[in-house]
Amino acid sequence: MTQATLSKHPAKAFKLGRLHRTYDPRVPHLSALIAGQTLPPPPASCDWTQKMPANLGMMLNDTLGDCTCAAVYHAIQVWSFNAESSMDTEPDNDVERLYVLACGYNPRKGGEGPGGNEQHVLAYWVNSGAPTGPKGQARNKLAAFVEVDPRNLDDVKSTIYDCGVAYIGFNVPAFLMPPGAQPPAVWDVDPAGDNSSVGGHAVVLAGYDANGARVISWGQYYTMTWAFFSQFVDEVYALADTDWIEAKNTTPGGLTLDQLEAQMQAIKEA
Repeated sequence: MTQATLSKHPAKAFKLGRLHRTYDPRVPHLSALIAGQTLPPPPASCDWTQKMPANLGMMLNDTLGDCTCAAVYHAIQVWSFNAESSMDTEPDNDVERLYVLACGYNPRKGGEGPGGNEQHVLAYWVNSGAPTGPKGQARNKLAAFVEVDPRNLDDVKSTIYDCGVAYIGFNVPAFLMPPGAQPPAVWDVDPAGDNSSVGGHAVVLAGYDANGARVISWGQYYTMTWAFFSQFVDEVYALADTDWIEAKNTTPGGLTLDQLEAQMQAIKEA
């Protein structure tokens, strides 16, 4: 079993799959891009999942350790629902294709696969695009991604508000994955629980309020309290989607689309 496997527990319906985070110096950081600027504080709350379907689809994350790719397609759902008024849910075959192309999954070997590195998946999304359409021949290309300091909760909230989602990675404590049971609706700290890590997980946050963030994972909605976020999340990315920007006129840090795409030059040259 690899780092990408769910856990020591046999909760087969809920896989993980995020590999340990890396630090690619080519990835731009929001704090550096907005240094010296005073940006308006984020709204007290927002929820881009309002009126979205209750079940968004597992995206194969019940059999594969493909959460880094499932989160890509959940982001597309949020953007399309809010920017185009019609939710785009791509078929599972496309999710698997992205897992093959961006993470090296070999369907012939079966199993959960190797898991994925968030920065590698995001770079692939920018350079090659996520497969879309019945046969995966079309591509959804991400315009840019920017790393956000998880210690700055205002920047995290602004990312969710401005970008529709924040793409995050965190280390999953054992108490969150009870054997044979579904994870709880609210993810909060538990000092008395088993806090040992059972693997990494990638999800998107699509809303927030004073109590915590709105999580999309395994096709369902959860609440991650800010205390849990601060203890377990170690990577956050603001994503720039061209359709979202055209519809909402909001971007990471208020940067222009040209500025954001220029920040991707080193990623594209790799």
